[in-house]
Amino acid sequence: MLFGEKIKLLRKGKGLTQSELAKTVGVTLRTVQNYETKNLFPKNQNVVTALCSALDTTPDYLISDNDIFINKAYEKGGTKEKQYAEKLVSEVTAMFAGGELSEEDRDDVMQAIQEAYWKAKKINNKYTPKKYRKNE
Repeated sequence: MLFGEKIKLLRKGKGLTQSELAKTVGVTLRTVQNYETKNLFPKNQNVVTALCSALDTTPDYLISDNDIFINKAYEKGGTKEKQYAEKLVSEVTAMFAGGELSEEDRDDVMQAIQEAYWKAKKINNKYTPKKYRKNE
């Protein structure tokens, strides 16, 4: 389950509206909507702490390595890269559904796949004509 889904589930479990959660945490309604629909998460640790307090949870539960990977893809390449990353996470998660792999081993495999993803992106970038490259 990704960050936005967790926020929505916990918020509804507490009987809060998006507006009420936003007011409690000290962010705008639009920010809470972005958390829930775009799976964007706060970069400010104070907001994470306020969310955890309002929703009675921990930062480790709210923000997983998969969430960080997806947001990094979004920051680097926009919506299209975010969609690729979400699909990758979804497919890898499905691959291990019902399996005998421990949680730690699953995390290790996911980490290796994410590293391979970024390495492939870097290698493929050198074949892109300079006029189409971003960040150069």
